[in-house]
Amino acid sequence: MAMDMAHKDHLLAAYHGLLAAAGLLLCVLAELLIFALRRGAALYVVPVSAMLLLGRYRRRAAGGAGIRVGLVDFSCLKPPRRLRLPVAGLLEHLELGGFFDRGSIEFMTKAIRSSGMGNETYLPPALHYLPPASTHAHAIREAHMLFFPALDDLFEKSSVPPSAVGALVVNCSGFCPAPSLAAIIANRYRMRADVKIFNLSGMGCSAGSISVDVAAGLLRAHAMSYAVVVSAEILTVGWYRGKDRGKLLLNCNFRTGCSAALLTNSAAAPVKYRLVNVTRTNTTANDLSYRAGYREEDEEGITGFTLGQGVGRMVSELLRAHLLTLSLSILPWREKARYTAALLLSMRRRGQDKLAGSSSGASGASAPMPDFRAAADHFCLPSSGKPMILRLGKGLGLGEREMEAALMTFHRFGNQSAASLWYQLAYLEAKGRVRKGDTVWHLGIGSGLKANSLVWERVAVADDVAAGGLDALGPWMECIHQYPVWE
Repeated sequence: MAMDMAHKDHLLAAYHGLLAAAGLLLCVLAELLIFALRRGAALYVVPVSAMLLLGRYRRRAAGGAGIRVGLVDFSCLKPPRRLRLPVAGLLEHLELGGFFDRGSIEFMTKAIRSSGMGNETYLPPALHYLPPASTHAHAIREAHMLFFPALDDLFEKSSVPPSAVGALVVNCSGFCPAPSLAAIIANRYRMRADVKIFNLSGMGCSAGSISVDVAAGLLRAHAMSYAVVVSAEILTVGWYRGKDRGKLLLNCNFRTGCSAALLTNSAAAPVKYRLVNVTRTNTTANDLSYRAGYREEDEEGITGFTLGQGVGRMVSELLRAHLLTLSLSILPWREKARYTAALLLSMRRRGQDKLAGSSSGASGASAPMPDFRAAADHFCLPSSGKPMILRLGKGLGLGEREMEAALMTFHRFGNQSAASLWYQLAYLEAKGRVRKGDTVWHLGIGSGLKANSLVWERVAVADDVAAGGLDALGPWMECIHQYPVWE
């Protein structure tokens, strides 16, 4: 069975190549026949038209017209219990490490305690040492610890062997070794010689959505049936040991996690979700946006990631542009009409106030926003700490229930960068909330700045949790009954 799946893509590619050669040969023969019979110049249009139609057909097939990409399944790593580091233990760890002065420790203590993070988050083995280790070898061992259990679980529960994977996309922002992280995975699972592997780095928390877009494009453009997307952050080399407070926040919020997702373009493969929409927006051309988040050395030569000045304002501008584009695609017509009417009314009132010379009233009111709850049933948001999640959720007009998955994922696992969105989807599934026909919105925001959205539609019947099983609990097994936790 595995051999059949492994050679399926080669046979399909050979079939399309043979079809193209046969079509070209027929068109050439038709041209020669018309030239020999000398029946009229108008007949030359027939083979030429046939060639153009054949080319259009092949471009549509390559471009993915009519090809739907679905999510077969996904897995999220639940790190071993020995890597757990409660908040009190972490604060003690910071003091005993010997790197930080009193001011830095007090700053991180305040940031951690106000972030909404719980006592069940994890750090990699190298950061449990005193002092923490940050060697290349430790980072490679962390990558093995993250990738292999998540992928083993994915291949096991999907029943798709690694030999059937035609494309592998791995994203990790802060660690880019040679051989690449994608090559490490391909070597471990002895993937095919023609597997297309991609390694994305430096793209921040939105890299998971970008990776799905890349994988979906590969599935539409090439003769393959399966693609795997792996999202993780290697914290061993990302730990900042200096005193620049703008670089200390990553120590406070980022924690261990990894996700692996299996995508397919096969109509015969059972899928849980269908990819409905991909929207990507970036403001990288703006210098202020470009410098909103960057990695650099501090005055002592210690490398760390800095959040620039005015990052909140730049993110707000980015989201306004992103949501305008996204809303045109995913909002139902009734909500589009309601929002358009509200926007025109708001503009009219502001114009009247301006003519009247008034600086209060409607002119000071915020612009109306679409009701995105009409476009999606479930929301997975950037997991950047409780204050940021609440601010973003309220800006989108979401309630406590819509923000619950993001808040509880951060409380339980911390910020796991691009993998956090998949942990949130696992939370929704573990709660038994995602039903057939529901839509899920993945929103990722990363350095650059860029915002990327994925919209999924549930096409499978209710998951195993609804039937009393544990398979769908994933990383939330043994703890989902404790959530939500509201302070």
